[in-house]
Amino acid sequence: MRNLKMTIAFDGSKYKGWQRQKANDLTIQGKIEAVLSKMTEEDILLVGCGRTDSGVHAENYIANFHTKSALSTKRMLDYLYEYLPEDIVVKSLEDVAERFHARYNVKSKTYVYRINTHKFRDVFNRKYTYHLAEKLNLIEMRKASEVLIGSHDFQSFTNARNSDKSTIRTINFINIIDTEGLLAIEVNGNGFLWNMVRIIVGTLIEVGKGNIQPVDVERILNEKKRWEAGPLAQAKGLFLRDVQY
Repeated sequence: MRNLKMTIAFDGSKYKGWQRQKANDLTIQGKIEAVLSKMTEEDILLVGCGRTDSGVHAENYIANFHTKSALSTKRMLDYLYEYLPEDIVVKSLEDVAERFHARYNVKSKTYVYRINTHKFRDVFNRKYTYHLAEKLNLIEMRKASEVLIGSHDFQSFTNARNSDKSTIRTINFINIIDTEGLLAIEVNGNGFLWNMVRIIVGTLIEVGKGNIQPVDVERILNEKKRWEAGPLAQAKGLFLRDVQY
C-alpha cells in the first residue's frame, strides 16, 4: 500500500469548502476523491491538512491518500490535470512514509488575507481581494496584532459551538504588509479554530478604523465571548498559503 502526499492549489469561489458533504459534491475533497477513485478503481479517501470555509482559496493545500495503484506519480498528475475542474490543480504528488498524515503531522500553517484599500475595486481581482475603500491605521493594527502572538484561548475568535474541544491555539506571527494600498495580513499558527483567521482579520480591521483600541484586544481574549471580537471578514480574501511539517 502506497501513501501519497499531494500539494493542491484551488480557487474556492464556487465551492463549499474543503470537506466532503453528504448533501452535495461541490467540495474540493469531493471533486478530487471522485477523480482519484476513477483513476485507481479504488474507493479513495483523502486526508486533508484541515478544513477551509466556503469561498476560501489555497495556494499550497496538503493532503494524502493510500492506494494499491502502481501508476507512476507522473501519470497520476497528468490524469488529475486532465480530469479535475480548471479551478483545482494538483501541483505535486510524491510517495511518502506510511506514517505521514496530512493533518496530524502539521506543525504550523500560514494564511494570508488580502485587502484592497483603493477607491475603486480591482475588476480583475475582485473575487480574491476584499475591497475596503478606507484608509486604515496600520500602526494601531500592528499593535493589536502583537497582543495575539503566543498561546491564548481564542474562544472569542471562533464561531464554533461550545464543545469539550480546546480553544487554545498558538499564533507564531502576524505580519501586516502594505504595498501601495494592497494589504496582506499574514497569520501563522499551530492550528486554527473555525473562522478564527477571518475573525482576527475582522477585528484588526475594526482597530484600523478606530472602532476598537489595541488595548481592548487583550480584554476581548479574556472575555471568551464571540460578540466581543470584530465581524467575520469575507471569505474571498483568504488564502491558505503554506503548511509546515
